[in-house]
Amino acid sequence: MPLPKKKRTTSNSDPVALEQASPPLPEQQTFHEHLRALTRSAVRVVIEEVMREELKQFLGAAWGECTPRRKGYRNGSYTRDLATSSGPIEDLEVPRDREGQFHTQVFERYRRYEPQVAEGLTQMFVAGVSTQKVGEVAQTLMGVAPSASTVSRLNQTLTQQFETWRERPLLTHYRILYLDGIHFSVRHGDQTDSTIILTALGVDLEGNKDVLALRACAEEDKDGWSCLVQDLRRRGATQMDLIVTDGHEGLLSAVCALFPATPRQRCVVHKQRNVMNAIPHRERKEVATELAGIFKQEKREDALLNLAAFKAKYRQRYPEAVRSLMEDEEHLLTF
Repeated sequence: MPLPKKKRTTSNSDPVALEQASPPLPEQQTFHEHLRALTRSAVRVVIEEVMREELKQFLGAAWGECTPRRKGYRNGSYTRDLATSSGPIEDLEVPRDREGQFHTQVFERYRRYEPQVAEGLTQMFVAGVSTQKVGEVAQTLMGVAPSASTVSRLNQTLTQQFETWRERPLLTHYRILYLDGIHFSVRHGDQTDSTIILTALGVDLEGNKDVLALRACAEEDKDGWSCLVQDLRRRGATQMDLIVTDGHEGLLSAVCALFPATPRQRCVVHKQRNVMNAIPHRERKEVATELAGIFKQEKREDALLNLAAFKAKYRQRYPEAVRSLMEDEEHLLTF
């Protein structure tokens, strides 16, 4: 399930030449946008199955079933497109009856409840397919509870689809690999739980971004990150020009063990946020400008000069801020 392609930036595989600004870890909103794009094919599966169930209930009989309750007969299908918040879905197969009396309600209900449907399908990518979640999504689109056989078919199809995505082969070579633990709210009935989603997002040689792997964990630790990074290598992603991370010890241990020769960049957004937490509000604007000036330099030598000046100016006034800045200093200006 490929994601929309981004504009190509450069073919140079040298991580220092990729861009002039250090790459931050993607924001959580970006992560959700990629997941929504992945759900488009799931929306197709669900909508087409729900329409078949609607027609079955309208006719009073399953396909090929002989019953006195039957009120009509099927007559093939036609196609139509559906606009969604994550892009158009083309050539959906809409079933019809011989007398032309059947009119699906699924498109109207999808437009009305699209956020709930998209959230439910997105959570399946994160937490895995469940019979309960499939039933909730199908009922939202139908307005009534679907049959057990419909839920079973949807469950089986979606499980196969999601497993195919999770196990798909990856490219051998990526320019940048972003690794981050993201807090994701997963709803179970009336209860909502916060789950840590270990996320790998890759940028290929053409500049296209793709969510490579997800792993739901109760907490972020070395074992979880090791499993995720090993999964990337198992599926073929063995060459990275640059890996961007925060400072989580378990993540760093996993990266050092499995990609020991790959340059690593400490995420600038996380680093700046940690430093600014130690600065009084009245001075944050000025300090933030000086801090950003370190990472905006085009040459490493100029960045080091700005870094030295920042440390000299604030070491006595805000020692905790400078200490935070210098944590993982070796990887602060890799990019």
